[in-house]
Amino acid sequence: MDFASPQFWVAVLQIIAIDIVLGGDNAVVIALACRRLPEKQRNLGIFWGVFGAIALRVLLVFFALNLLAVPFLKILAALLLLWIGTKLLQPEPHGNGHKVDASTTLLGAIRTIIIADAVMSLDNVIAIAGAAKDSIELVVFGLVVSVPIIVLGSKLVMKLMDRFPVTIAIGAGLLGWIAGDMGVTDAVSKEWVNTNAAYLHWLAPACGALLVVVTGKWLAARAQAKSVAGVDLVDDVNKPL
Repeated sequence: MDFASPQFWVAVLQIIAIDIVLGGDNAVVIALACRRLPEKQRNLGIFWGVFGAIALRVLLVFFALNLLAVPFLKILAALLLLWIGTKLLQPEPHGNGHKVDASTTLLGAIRTIIIADAVMSLDNVIAIAGAAKDSIELVVFGLVVSVPIIVLGSKLVMKLMDRFPVTIAIGAGLLGWIAGDMGVTDAVSKEWVNTNAAYLHWLAPACGALLVVVTGKWLAARAQAKSVAGVDLVDDVNKPL
């Protein structure tokens, strides 16, 4: 790892931002899984659950980094990231609670945290693999720094996102940026881009970020308009004759 390289720190900041933006649900799952543990065991449950989740995520990203070397897989992953970023900007559906079974035993809580994190981490893994640019050292360093931020500061991060919605748009735009970069660095496109269209290395990420934010905001506005129209229709039906 070249700590003096600006590219290294840019990638680290991207990984931290990805985990903060996409890791809020994971922090909630940790709290829910440990809520029935005795007070003395809660910190242990959180620590070992997070430790296992980090180890599993590093393993998943390691496989993702190797798989992304297969032709066209980076392009497919980029399309998936565009969808994830767009979905991030959509309003939360009503009643979208976390159904997590709280365990009364330490091992049960740890198991719940690890399994839930594995199920929920597809978006994180793909985004982190794209930001890490084939470096497992970057993945480990970024996760070690970011996961404690999520666990210890999850409430603060959630309040920040509620108060300043622009932070969510920035996070979604970051996913679009990484998607654009992945699209032009795929095994089938990288050589052609380097030879014939080097400008795509900055244009494609910028277009990816813009596409996610514009499309996401437009779909969110449509969903909001339909929701308001539906409420008005129900009110009209329920009006007394």
